[in-house]
Amino acid sequence: MIPYFEIILRLILSAILGGLIGMEREISNRPAGLRTHILVTIGSSLIMLVSIDGFYILGKGVLSGDPARLAAQVVSGIGFIGAGTIMRTGNNITGLTTAASLWVSAGIGLAIGAGYYLGAIVTAAIVLLTLMSLGVLEKKKLMRKYKGIEVVGLNRPGLIGNIGTLFARYGISIRDIKIVSNEFQCADEEAIMRIHFLVKIPSAFNKEDFNIEIFQLPGIISVNFDNDVDNDINISDA
Repeated sequence: MIPYFEIILRLILSAILGGLIGMEREISNRPAGLRTHILVTIGSSLIMLVSIDGFYILGKGVLSGDPARLAAQVVSGIGFIGAGTIMRTGNNITGLTTAASLWVSAGIGLAIGAGYYLGAIVTAAIVLLTLMSLGVLEKKKLMRKYKGIEVVGLNRPGLIGNIGTLFARYGISIRDIKIVSNEFQCADEEAIMRIHFLVKIPSAFNKEDFNIEIFQLPGIISVNFDNDVDNDINISDA
């Protein structure tokens, strides 16, 4: 039997480690944040505690059966929660990192429930280091690979489609699209749409010809490249 103090300690430690990981996800505005990660780690830890104590109780003080069988179902069950954080939009897939953090959080909870404190704490530290430090490096690397283009135009049907067709003709592949604003009004009462594109531009790209053609599209007001663009588009799989 596990002492009551030990049970309380393990559940509290699970909440703390899960909360630290969840806080990072919350700050990054991810779908699964502080509360979700705390619930996952506490739930996993509790299931491991029940597995261990339950088999001792049934065996009247003697370990009977395999206590890992019940806890093993956590690994399978966490997949359903993780799947809810993954979204696919066109060729872009987001939420994989958050799904992985939930899976690792479940493992941390199981480890704490089993009394493996060192492994759980070290794992949580590595996870936090990966999410916070490597995420910044990854973003810088991707920003060197991809360029930003901001297009401002009248909000008319087919505007984005026409721009996408022109991009394809020039070999420009789109990584992400974000409509920043659609609120301002022109004199003729037509709304203005401000669109940020994150794109990969081929080496043979002719910027002058591109500018001539894009301004021939109906409704285009302005086009800005690279550093002129406020690059707040999501470029990670988190």
